Amino acid sequence: MDKAIVLLSGGLDSAVALYLAKQEAKEVHAISFDYGQRHDRELQAAKAIAEKAEVKSHQVVTLKLDQWGGSSLTDKSMPLEDGDVNRDDIPVTYVPARNMVFLSVAASYAEAIDAQNIFIGVSEVDYSGYVDCRQEFIDSMEKAINLGTVMGAEKNRPIKIHAPFVNKTKAQEITLGMDLGVDFGLTWSCYRGDEKPCGTCDSCLLRAKAFTEAGYEDKALK
Repeated sequence: MDKAIVLLSGGLDSAVALYLAKQEAKEVHAISFDYGQRHDRELQAAKAIAEKAEVKSHQVVTLKLDQWGGSSLTDKSMPLEDGDVNRDDIPVTYVPARNMVFLSVAASYAEAIDAQNIFIGVSEVDYSGYVDCRQEFIDSMEKAINLGTVMGAEKNRPIKIHAPFVNKTKAQEITLGMDLGVDFGLTWSCYRGDEKPCGTCDSCLLRAKAFTEAGYEDKALK
């Protein structure tokens, strides 16, 4: 694999995806998004992760998704509810079409630098009700990207979306990340931007459950 672009949020999923891409690609570029989220802790984490991984470049793209809200992550008038790892409904933290938007921007970046690979750390096993973390969505986006880019439609250089964890649990991701040398202490998962993770939101609960199942201590809590 020559060039790869990794969607780097600053969370544990994207951090492991970044290190996996570094193992598989000769040149890795990270892309993060300032999309009007409640806080910048995850962007700070993404910067630290990208620097430690020594990526070729790290782009931070501004997208003002808070202009229309629709999610408690982009609309501060909507309260952040406590989490439930067993939920089967769509949480208020779902940002409308977020991964669709992010992958579209990543595809533009990929075509601009002639990269045929995009990595995204989504999982439909521990996806907490997020519909844009499913394999069906990833497959559909890949098809749309290759119909809508010169690389895919004219040059016979299709762009591949890699979602290596789509059928894995977060515990399995953590185990892989440990083998790859990921510093999970640099990652940030909490939906709240306080000094320390809240421990009660969906993301914190899923993270705690995953570290317990994997049998490792979460150094981000120190």
